[in-house]
Amino acid sequence: MAKSKFEYTKLFEADDTLLPNCWAVIRIDGRGFHKFTTAHGYEKPNDERGLGLMNRCAECVMKEFGDLVIAYGESDEYSFVLKRDSKLFRRRASKLVSCLTSHFTSCFVFYWSEFFADHPLQYPPIFDGRAVCYPTDRNLRDYLSWRQADTHINNLYNTCFWLLVKQGVAKTEAEQLVGIKHADAASKNELLFHRFGINYSDLPAQYRKGSIWVYDTVEEIVQMTGGPAVERARAQARAEGADESASQVTVAKAVRKRKLVLKFVDLIGDRFWADHPEFTTPS
Repeated sequence: MAKSKFEYTKLFEADDTLLPNCWAVIRIDGRGFHKFTTAHGYEKPNDERGLGLMNRCAECVMKEFGDLVIAYGESDEYSFVLKRDSKLFRRRASKLVSCLTSHFTSCFVFYWSEFFADHPLQYPPIFDGRAVCYPTDRNLRDYLSWRQADTHINNLYNTCFWLLVKQGVAKTEAEQLVGIKHADAASKNELLFHRFGINYSDLPAQYRKGSIWVYDTVEEIVQMTGGPAVERARAQARAEGADESASQVTVAKAVRKRKLVLKFVDLIGDRFWADHPEFTTPS
């Protein structure tokens, strides 16, 4: 930027650098999505298309910003976690929030027709965002556990509520049944089983546990077209009289790769964290 007498106005910009050596979470949340989902014909209580679109947007964000290490999504929200030592955008909260939120929103619009082919967008969606720092590994784990617990509580309530409504029960009566008469989780599970023949644990894990994008080390089989092993295999083929096809011989090899994968698993127990030691800071 060229120097000028007006440059002093930069002094009014507040320093919003996130604390160093902390897990930084950028949470994106749909604004007014009750109205939005109604206007666009979402299925209740869970819409496969809507969840698929949210997951697609989150995947794009994860791939666009390499310092993101895990993302957790439920309903119309997604939380993205930056690695502790990330220097992305110099850890400026406004830059991080605006870039992740705008990229997520633009992807939502860009990929809409792939998931809602018969329902054109009626008006632009809005997502807001915020940044929060968590200084310890335990804080981060508890944050993600909180979001997953919230997923379970909301899904159990909404599943009961919308099944009653679809059965013909008025919404106000359904709210009283689910919110008062069957207020605790055990009572809601009993309602689902005895009234609708549904075992809550048999519902899709994505509905009950939310969506998790995380990097795993996976083994893939690739076909090698060059190198000593391939040359030996081609020489063997020629020795056996397969001169014409020898040049087409390849060798299969197992390769371990770091790959972004989508999971619907438990975050509250220990198994996930034992499988992902990268979220435990060495002492």
